[in-house]
Formats: sequence, structure tokens, C-alpha cells
Amino acid sequence: MIRNYIKIAWRNLVRNKVSSIINISGLAIGLACVMLIGLYVKDELGYDRIFKDTDRIYRVNTHEKIANDEFVAGHTPPPVGRALQTSFPEIESYTRIFTPGDEIIHYVKNGERAAITEKSLLSVDSNFLQFFGYPLIAGDRNKCLNGPSDVVLTESAAKKYFGDVSPIGKTLTFDEYNRPFTVTAVLKDLPEQSSLQFDMLQSNLGMPPVKRFSWSWVWLQMGTYVKLREHVPNAPADIARLEARFPEMIKVQAASAFKRIDEPLDEMAKKGDKYEVLLQPLVDVHLYSKDIGTRYFVQRDIKYVYIFSAIALFIILLACVNFMNLATAQSGKRAKEVGIRKVLGSERKQLIRQFLAESLMYTLFAAVIAVIIVALALPGFNQLASKALTLQALLQWQAWAGFVLLIILTAFFAGSYPAFFLTAFKPVAVLKGKADFKTSKTGFSTRNVLVVFQFAVSAMLIICTIIVYKQLLYNQSKDLGFNKDNVLIVGDAERLGKNEETFRNEVLRLPEVANATVSTNLPASEKYFDDDYTPESTGENVARADKNISISSYIVDELFVPTLKLQIVNGRNFGKSFNDSASVILNETAAKKAGWKNPIGKHLVYPGGNNTKFEVVGIVKDFNTESLHSMVTPWALFYTTSKTYGSNTAFVGVRLKPGDYALAVNKIQAVWKTFMPDNPFEYSFLDQQYDALYKTDQTIGKVFTVFTFLSITVACLGLLGLAMYTAERRTKEIGIRKVLGASVQNVVGMLSKDFLKLVLIASVIAFPVAWFAMNNWLQDFAYKTEISWWVFALSTGIVTAIALITISFQSLKAAMGNPVESLRSE
Repeated sequence: MIRNYIKIAWRNLVRNKVSSIINISGLAIGLACVMLIGLYVKDELGYDRIFKDTDRIYRVNTHEKIANDEFVAGHTPPPVGRALQTSFPEIESYTRIFTPGDEIIHYVKNGERAAITEKSLLSVDSNFLQFFGYPLIAGDRNKCLNGPSDVVLTESAAKKYFGDVSPIGKTLTFDEYNRPFTVTAVLKDLPEQSSLQFDMLQSNLGMPPVKRFSWSWVWLQMGTYVKLREHVPNAPADIARLEARFPEMIKVQAASAFKRIDEPLDEMAKKGDKYEVLLQPLVDVHLYSKDIGTRYFVQRDIKYVYIFSAIALFIILLACVNFMNLATAQSGKRAKEVGIRKVLGSERKQLIRQFLAESLMYTLFAAVIAVIIVALALPGFNQLASKALTLQALLQWQAWAGFVLLIILTAFFAGSYPAFFLTAFKPVAVLKGKADFKTSKTGFSTRNVLVVFQFAVSAMLIICTIIVYKQLLYNQSKDLGFNKDNVLIVGDAERLGKNEETFRNEVLRLPEVANATVSTNLPASEKYFDDDYTPESTGENVARADKNISISSYIVDELFVPTLKLQIVNGRNFGKSFNDSASVILNETAAKKAGWKNPIGKHLVYPGGNNTKFEVVGIVKDFNTESLHSMVTPWALFYTTSKTYGSNTAFVGVRLKPGDYALAVNKIQAVWKTFMPDNPFEYSFLDQQYDALYKTDQTIGKVFTVFTFLSITVACLGLLGLAMYTAERRTKEIGIRKVLGASVQNVVGMLSKDFLKLVLIASVIAFPVAWFAMNNWLQDFAYKTEISWWVFALSTGIVTAIALITISFQSLKAAMGNPVESLRSE
């Protein structure tokens, strides 16, 4: 019996070559999309599940609310790990990480001295490797980080620094410390599915800031992990109950630290402020940290997993709908076959199996092609989605099990309608030609419903793609409050020491340079200082809501404002002719937060600097230091002579004149080498650095573009097949119309109008769905584009044009045929 099913299915496949090609092509594209996105989703969901005791490890987050400022961060104060371990028996151990920043490392490779700026360096507690169970190639995980000068390299880093020679016992000189560090261990390269990425580890025992702030509960610069003891219940409700006991611990452990900075915890509580520590499962860090700030971890948003999965589902549904459509288009032919089979004794269940067997055969052929497509498309998909997926992932049994299940479900879904619909016909009615293939009294066939569904999905994806790119263009064109174009950033300028200004002045002498500045940092970077300041009380701001304001800041020279082209809206810039060591320039938001109507001449008190007062000498227009996902926050600029706080970073921003940028970079590099002959020259461009903030959004735009194209392709394949069968079924009608004087245009219009009507209905249905989805997506942007009416009009035009082109090919062919040939049989 099965052999007969296969034989009949093969005959039908060969007999209907065009529809078979269309069906197999659509299903192959759909299956390939599901496979690719399935690999992406599997990779994303697998993050941080590779570690020992993964299910018992939690990241400690800090939740803080001061007045109207509230945040949750993946950073903690140094003492929190020990406090949790000693206060709660449920917690077995803890480990901490700290980012010391870029480090210039001098080393000897093959007998030659060299230097590299290491950008992937972490400082960690001595138990870090034991805590996570990282696999070592060489060294003792229990001892390799026990000394202040110990370092551990990944396998790739070891080859970078020492080639094929064993690095154990070799030394690296860190420029910041000006002393050698000894390589004590080598660990395997980190898997991609780790939220924590690094090339080198050094010990917290030799990290001065960690020692200096070991008492502090407000220096939120450490990343802390804790591990629960075995058999401790860790359901969400259990963790919530454990967290509910943390506030009492904080009151005891942190009280002295908060008194030291004149911010008693009980006073904070009375004002409604909060200071809490929370636990987040390690396996949730990667995808469920959208609103949790961090500089340590590779974090993404679970909603993009949902978006990609939805796209894959839509495309495979489109392919299945194609199969159904073409099956119903041929229902007239197949109905007679079903009628004859029933008359000859076939049972309905046998006929259902026959149709499902045909569907399975189509799907199997499509699956083979889909695997080939995936193998060829995987490199491009990796580039598109910023992944490193390999074909080996397809060889895992889970992948094959999922693929087989996908084939079975696709075959069943695609073949279900023809199997259950066509086999329900009464044989007498079919053989007399009285079978009714409509599914509603209104005459709106199931086939029409499916066509509407296909093009509604396509129209929706087109709208989403347009709006995503509209937002990306808005990101590029919005006035940021500064000019990011043609600004070269020279990193590691703190290495210049007292020569920072001299270097800047030498760069200014170059004819290719328009201006230059030295600052602790520049926009599009997280490396800024953030602290609480107290605005001076005056009559005009006495009723303000905020006593203290959290203000981010840079320490800058007098050329910072003109180099970045910030706009001073009130007051003046810093200048050498003034004594600006106790001056500050605020942005408009900071002045507004302080409650001053006339801020010039008012004072800002910095509690962290022995209550130092800074006079407001200028107000600059708000400028976006972060992406447009974030609102502009209060910001301050302090002058280089103010010594407001210590900073271990400095950057030189150089505005270049239009022209030969490569020549300008080479000349600046030559100046750098005269000052720092042994240090590498590190540079980037501010506009590129700013654009990198939108990497995820750009990926979404590319993904929408590619899969929109694929969805339209699948939909058009189905529409082409339907147009062919419509033209074939109406061949004699077309012949009669032409004999009676109908023109080619009349015939094409007749064949096209019904399809175009469906496409327009599909567009209208797509409008509210796409608007809802994109309005929700745009909520992630503090500054966003509008969803304009013309986006919907444009998508309708695109879908209509694509459908018309698809239909017209077959319509013209039918309209230009010889009517004598079509009527000869009469």
C-alpha cells in the first residue's frame, strides 16, 4: 500500500512539473529559513549553559533609586559578595570581576620586543577559574591567580604574545604598573556562547582601585557572582524570598560606608530612596537584561529571538499556503480522480493518506534542497546576524530531531487542506460536474483567503522594514547637539602624562587639522564619571524635587566645546584667561534638574570632593553621549585644572579638515611616535563609534530586508502558479472574448483585477498589525521617528506592483494566444 502511495505521488509530481517546481521551491525556501533561524535561536538560548554548576550561579545586580533617578545595573560595590556569603548560609561562594580598561602590554616574541594594546583584559578574584570551571590547557587553576602579578591567557592570546612557545613562566610588562607579570596558566579559548568574554586575566590582588574601594558600598564598579549551595531550592519564588532578607543585611553591613559619605541609609529610606541588591540567574543574563546596564557582559534582548522566530514561522506558513493554493487550484482535476477512486471502492482514509504522502514527498525533496541552501547561505547569515554558527551544529542529534519533526509538521500542514477537503466530495456530484469548490456562500473561496494571508504577511514585513530603516536614518540625521563627523579619536592619551597638552598643540600645527582637544572621554562611550551633586539652594529652586542630582561628566580642556561644535546657549566656555579650576559647564537638562532659571553664577556642590563648590559659567545645548535609545541625562564639563576627581583615561579628539584623511592619520601617528615611540598608536573615528551603538538595530534592518525579500519571493511563486491555473481554466472564455473583439489590455485587466483586489485587501489587513508591532519596537528609543502615512501607501504600492508584475507575465501570455487554438475543441 505504501509503495502505491509513493508511486502515485511520484506520477502526480512528474505530471504537474510547473506546480511541482513552484511547491518544492517555496517549501525549500521556507525550510531553509526555519533551519537558519532555528540555529540562531538555539545558539542564543544556549548562552552560559556551558559552565559548571550553571543552574546554581547568579549575577548580583544593584537596584538604586535616588529622587527621580532609578536604575538597575549589573555592577556592584566590592564588599557585596563577601557580605552575602557570610550572612546567608544558602550562598556557598562568590567571585568578582573588574575591568581595568585598555592596557598597553610590552613583550618579547621571537627575540623581538613589541607592544600591544590589550582591550580584552579582566581583573578577577583568585577563585574565578574554580568558580566557573573553565577548562585549562596548562597550569593549576587552584593557584594560578594567587599572586598580585599573576596572569592567565586564553589559547589565542598565548599564541598572539608568544607564538608556539609555551607561555608558562614567561613575562609581560604592563605599562600602567611598569613591572612584569608572569603567565601562570593557559585556558581554552572561550566559547561564543559565553556572556563573559576576555583574552587575559589578572588578579584583583594587584588591582589598586579594588583595594582602595574595598570598604565602599557606592563604588559600583565590580561584577559579582554568587553560587548557591547544592540542594538549595532556587525556583523564582525561593529566590524572591531570599532577596527579601537582603535589606536587613545591607543595613548592617553598609551603614558605616554610607555614613562615611554623609548619606545615612535611614535618611535615604525616609526620602523614599532605595538601595537594593538582587539576584539574576546566570542563564538569564544574556537575553533578559534589556534594562540592566553593564560593561562586562555580552547582552541581547529576548524580543529579537521572538521576532526572528516569528519571521521563520511566517515564511514556512507562506510556503505551506502555496501548496494549499495550488492544490485547490487543481481541485477540479483532482476531484474527478477522487470521485472515480471512491466509486471503485477507495475509502476516504486511504485517499487522505495518498494526499499526505504526496505532501511528504514534496517536503522531502524540498528538505534536501533546503539543507544545500543552508550550507551555502550560512556564512552570509553569520555576517548578517553577527554570529559564528557552523555546519557542525546541523550534525547534532537535537538538530536532526528538530529537522525531522519540522518536515513532518510541514508535510502534514501543507497537505492537510487538500487531503481533508478534496476527499470530502461526494463522488456522484463530482462526476456529474456539480461539485462546489467554494467554501462560503459569499463566494469568497479558501484560495482567496490564503492569497490574502500571503500578501498580508509580505505587506507587514515591508512596512516593518521601511520603518526600521526610517529609524536608522533618523539616528544618523538627528541633531545630537554636537558634530560627530571628521573627528579622529586618539586613545590611550593618558600615557602621555604631562605631555597631553603639548601633544595636542603639535597636532594642531598640522595643516590637515581644524581643531583638537584633550578630555577624559568623548561621546559614544561608557567611560565617563557619574556621581551625585547638590545644587546650591536659591530662592528660585527652593521647591525643586531633587536635593541631589546624579550628573555624568567629562574633564575637558578649553578646546573641547569648539572641537565637537557644542552649542553654548548661555554663559561662556572655559579659557586660559580665566581661573576655571572651580568652574563647571552644565547641559540644559542638568540646569533644569537643579531648578535654576538663571543658572550662570550659581554653584554646584560635589560631596565626593570635600564639598567643593563649582560655579556654573556656561550652559551647553543638550547633547547625546549615548544612542537615541536613551534620554539625555544631566551632564557636566569640568576644566582640566579642577582636579574634580581622578581619571585613568584620556583621549585626544582631532577634528580633521575635509581632504586626505589617510594622510592626516599618518601625520598624527608620526607625531605620536615622537612622544610615545614604544606605544602603539590606537585611533578610531567618532562617527563610526557612534554608529556602532546601533549594531543590533542595523542587524534587525538587514534581517527584515532579507526575509521580506524571501517572503515576497515565496508569495509570488504561489501567485504565479495560481495565475497559470486561472488562465488555463479560463482559456475558452478568453478565446470567446477575443473573437468578440476584446483587446489584449481587456483580457489582462480581467485576469488581474481579482488578484489585485485580494492584494489590496491584504495590505489593509497588514496595516494595524504592522503599526502595532513597529510602535512597540520604537518604544525602545527615547527619540524616534514617526510612523508616517506614506509608509503604508508605499508598502501597498510595492506589494501591488510586485503582484501585478507576477500576474501580468502569465496574463499576457494567455491574452496573446490564438483564440482559434483555444476554441478548436468546441
